[in-house]
Amino acid sequence: MTQIIEAQRDRFTISTDPARLDLDAILDFFTRAYWTKGRPPERTKRAIENSLVFGVYEGVKQIGIARVVSDFSIFAYLCDVFIHEDYRAHGLGKWLIETVMAHPDLQGVRRWTLVTRDAHGLYKQYGFDSLTNPDGWMEVIRPFPGE
Repeated sequence: MTQIIEAQRDRFTISTDPARLDLDAILDFFTRAYWTKGRPPERTKRAIENSLVFGVYEGVKQIGIARVVSDFSIFAYLCDVFIHEDYRAHGLGKWLIETVMAHPDLQGVRRWTLVTRDAHGLYKQYGFDSLTNPDGWMEVIRPFPGE
């Protein structure tokens, strides 16, 4: 079980408390995210249940998310990072990544990965870079049912 953290900035909160997550809001975010096209809602729900999830809130309204899949020792995969369009350009994405990277249970993780097609500049600020040895990485991609 991971440690629940909460961070406050002005009227915004970042929390890893799963009870605060608004699945309907998250599913709505992902209707507009290029990386979730074709992902069935039940897959998102299952992914959230099996990840360390950072919710971003204005009061009780969920306005963002980041998800980490990790063994909390050797490997962490940062994914599903999203800030609602109405709240972008206010530094919330940077604050979210700072909060993720500072989570006590993720300190000492040896390898972090993520996949992005358009936010390299953001993630480079936190130490991410292109794969050192991309030829060593392999993947299996299976389509979702109905794709």
